[in-house]
Amino acid sequence: MLLYKEKSRFIFLIVGIFLSINVFADSIATPPNIVLILADDVALMDFGAYGGEANTPNIDRLAGKGTIFTNYHASPMCATSRAMLLTGYDSHLTGVPNLPLFLPPEYVTKPGYEGYLNSKLKTVATFLKEEGYQTYMTGKWHLGHSSTNLPSKRGFDRTFILDASGADNYEHKAYLPTQSKPPWFEDGQPIDLPEDFYSSKTLVDKMIQFMNEDYQGAHPFFSFLSFQAVHVPVQVPKEYTEKYIAQYEQGWEKIRQQRIANAKKLGLIPSDASVGEMLPVLKKWDELTLEEQKYTAKSMAVNAGMLEAMDFHIGRYIQYLEQKGLFENTIFIVTSDNGPEASDPSQVFGMETWMKSAGYHTDYDKLGERGSFVGIGPQFASAAAGPSAFFKFYAGEGGLRVPFIVSGKSIPQGQQKAFSFITDVTPTILDLASIDSAKIASVDFSGRSLQPILKGEREHIYGPDEPIGMEAAKQAALFKGDHKLVYVGKPYGDGVWRMFNLANDPGETNDLAPTNPALFKELTEDYETYKAAVGVLEMPDDYETLKEVTAKLMRQIKAAVTPYLIGFMVLLIGLLIRRRMKRKNAVS
Repeated sequence: MLLYKEKSRFIFLIVGIFLSINVFADSIATPPNIVLILADDVALMDFGAYGGEANTPNIDRLAGKGTIFTNYHASPMCATSRAMLLTGYDSHLTGVPNLPLFLPPEYVTKPGYEGYLNSKLKTVATFLKEEGYQTYMTGKWHLGHSSTNLPSKRGFDRTFILDASGADNYEHKAYLPTQSKPPWFEDGQPIDLPEDFYSSKTLVDKMIQFMNEDYQGAHPFFSFLSFQAVHVPVQVPKEYTEKYIAQYEQGWEKIRQQRIANAKKLGLIPSDASVGEMLPVLKKWDELTLEEQKYTAKSMAVNAGMLEAMDFHIGRYIQYLEQKGLFENTIFIVTSDNGPEASDPSQVFGMETWMKSAGYHTDYDKLGERGSFVGIGPQFASAAAGPSAFFKFYAGEGGLRVPFIVSGKSIPQGQQKAFSFITDVTPTILDLASIDSAKIASVDFSGRSLQPILKGEREHIYGPDEPIGMEAAKQAALFKGDHKLVYVGKPYGDGVWRMFNLANDPGETNDLAPTNPALFKELTEDYETYKAAVGVLEMPDDYETLKEVTAKLMRQIKAAVTPYLIGFMVLLIGLLIRRRMKRKNAVS
């Protein structure tokens, strides 16, 4: 009997050890799933977790369980940011250093300025797929749709994507006269959109569909949800809009001040930080008529509603992962490609005529709904960018400093104030996926993994003497320690190189160039080194993105409207001839 008991204990001990080893081995051998969520034109403080007005409980939940980065920067425009996000390389090395829409004609054929993702670099999806990940993407791509650069050719197993700067959120139609019918693709093949299409809803629907059809759970997955929210035209079902109207009827100056106060309260900036007023060229709220105030407030309410709708559908995806038992082993990364959009194409001369021909309206009662065309404009963009200066397309902090959240398995909770850049995302994802560090180190990424910060091993990824450069469409910046060298071009900037200490002056109000010429010279030389290293081409002296875009828009509007004018003239001439013939017959 005693011998039997001893044998039983021994067997149980062996089984226990075996199970423990297997559990431990499984924990080591099972890398996390990774969900990358990219919003479009979302300001640093737009999400509730960052102090914004929009109701974003699902993103806030992720933020509360993870690390909120407060000093993360992107490029000031979408395609350049996306190229850096998905490769880990400076945009000039990817083939997308500028938007084709912004390029002067003579630059289109310049090497490195092709405007689509080149084949020299792997995407993060390609790296992950090589390691056994199943990879999915839905949403805005904007990096080319040739036979070599669609996402279905760049590491993604299943895709449902838009390859354009933007598009309507309800229908398969363009939002600019420079576009033809927006190119949507599913698994590499051109498609039409479903009748019940709404961008945020459909992108999550398709992601869930792909995973239901393909994902078996034997391997980890990488999903890239790339939303159109809140790119122009801002559009959302009516039920999301109404609740925000009264709040924005306070006006943009008050909204900006509220965001600055929240930024100080939440620790996004120091309590005694210098922050500037809105740009002096911008209108004051009190200069608007009551009717204009009403219309503009609702435009911003649509923007907030569109954020809430995106968050709602993100919540649907989170719920799906929870139901499938995948949530606990998933790391979420949430960010934006650049700051808030100040442009309102509807204010461009000739756009109203084109909009009508394309089936758009600007009616207050249906603002944001199907067929509506509206943007928030520069004043509310400046308010949304608070506490920073400028907005999308400009190298001021309002165009570059955006939200960045990492949440999930083994990610610490709290704020992270260390400087980070959009090129850091791909190396970080590969590190989080437990890809062999030697393999990552063998790739000469422009960015670096943020894992040492997330693990608490280091306080900073970049040393105080390491420069990080950025250039897009003649907007330029170089970060080094607490200092930033910046060139903000026209029309909202003055085209003068300036230098700021972002640690105490996040609003870029006190130019240190005149008082510290030695440091200014050092950073200027660093920028010249950066330019040479990545192949930055100087734009013409008189170059302005707005002028370049306006010229192209005018040509397209003219081309779109000319057939109508010709038809009208033919009709008018026909009527005149007919009238003359009637008179002649009457006389005879």
